[in-house]
Amino acid sequence: MVGLKKIGGERVGTGTYWNFSTGERVNIEGRGVLPGDASQSYYKFRPAVILLTGPVLGLVYAVFLPFIGIAMLATVLLKKLFGGALHTAKMGAAFSWNPSEAYLTGKRNRAKESEKKPEDIKKE
Repeated sequence: MVGLKKIGGERVGTGTYWNFSTGERVNIEGRGVLPGDASQSYYKFRPAVILLTGPVLGLVYAVFLPFIGIAMLATVLLKKLFGGALHTAKMGAAFSWNPSEAYLTGKRNRAKESEKKPEDIKKE
């Protein structure tokens, strides 16, 4: 956008200047200074241009919306079809270690419980 972008605090001529980050519109009659500091950007457009870009952007969104839906559907189907194989491969490569699990009771206690005979369990 050659010549359309202006910085806050810059001296500009007559026109309508838009700050898209805040939605602010500034009308300058004659010559004036744009409000704000150098971190704010203003663009000089006629109001008719801004009003016409709304429907155009809506049309672009409506055109690409089916493609977004197809991509989401493909992602879900691929995860359902190949997710089990990927999970198995991941678990085999990670040696069944999951860093989000904490074995606070210890694995040794579980092994001892499985070795108990049915008669021992009845006595307790």
